[in-house]
Amino acid sequence: MNDQRASLTRSAAFASIAMALFLGGLKAWAVWRTGSTAMLGSLADTTLDLVASLATLLGVWIAAHPPDEDHRFGHGKAEALAAMVQVILIVLSAGGIAFRAVLDLAEGSRTEAAEQGIVVSFVAIAATLVLLAWQRHVIRKTGSLAIRTDNIHYRSDLLLNLAVIAALVFDQYLGFSQSDPLFGLAIAAWLLWGAWSASREAIDNLMDREWPEEKRLRFVELAARHPELSKLHDLRTRTSGNRDFVQFHVDLPPAMTVAEAHAIIDRVERDLTQAFPDIELLIHIDPEGHVDEPGNKLVEADEFARLENET
Repeated sequence: MNDQRASLTRSAAFASIAMALFLGGLKAWAVWRTGSTAMLGSLADTTLDLVASLATLLGVWIAAHPPDEDHRFGHGKAEALAAMVQVILIVLSAGGIAFRAVLDLAEGSRTEAAEQGIVVSFVAIAATLVLLAWQRHVIRKTGSLAIRTDNIHYRSDLLLNLAVIAALVFDQYLGFSQSDPLFGLAIAAWLLWGAWSASREAIDNLMDREWPEEKRLRFVELAARHPELSKLHDLRTRTSGNRDFVQFHVDLPPAMTVAEAHAIIDRVERDLTQAFPDIELLIHIDPEGHVDEPGNKLVEADEFARLENET
C-alpha cells in the first residue's frame, strides 16, 4: 500500500515538473513576441510552478520513507513542508506580478502579436487540464497534501491563462490599453488568495490540528461498539502527511487481569485499525473511577457521554 502510494505521488510530481518545463518554454517565447504583462505574470507563475514541483517531488520522496531511529513517527510532515514552500513561492510570484503591473499602469504599455499569445494560452489550458486530471486521480488514491497543494496551484493556472487571453483581446482588438496591467493585478490577487487557501491545510498539518469533527465522531462511534470499555477520555488526534495518529485513555474494571485487559484492547485496536487503516493507535488503560488530571476538561472529557448526548 505504501509503495503504491509513493509511486503515484512521485508520478504526479514528475508530471508537474514536465508540464512546468513545457509551459515555461512556450510562455517565454510568447512573452518575447507579445510584451504582455499578463503573459509575463503567467510565465513567472509557471517558473515558480517548476520550483514548487521540485519541492513537491522532494517532499513526497521524503514522506515515503519509513520511520527510523531519528523520526519514530515517520516523515509525513515533509509533504506539509513542501506545501509551505509552494505557498511562499506563490506569494513571491504574486508580488512580482503586481509590481510589474503597477509600473505598466504608471508608464503605459501596449502588447503585440496577440494571436500568438492567445494560441499559446489555449495550448497551456489544454495541457494543464490533462495534468489536473492525473493529479485528481492521485489525490483520490493517496490523499497527498503536497499533490493537493500543487493541484490548487495548477488550477489557478487555468484562470491565469484565461486572463491572459482576455487581456490580449481587450488591448489589441478593443483598444483598452490598460487592460493588460489590470489583468496582471487581478492575477496577482488570485494567486495570493490561492496561497492563503493552500497554506491553511499545511499549517493545520504542521500544528497537529485535531481531526475534523465528523471524522472524530465516527472514530468514537466505532470505539463505543465495545461494551467492555467505559469513559473514553483524553482523546487526541492528528494527521502527519499520509498517517493519522490517535491516542486515548479508557476505563476498565480494576479487578480485571492484565491478560484480560490486553485481550480487550487487542480487539478494540483490530476493529479501529480496520476502519481507519492508516492510523497509529495508542490506548492507555485506567481503572474505573480514576481521574487523571482533576479539573482539566480537555483530559477528562468523556467522549462516550458526549456521543450519547449528541445522539
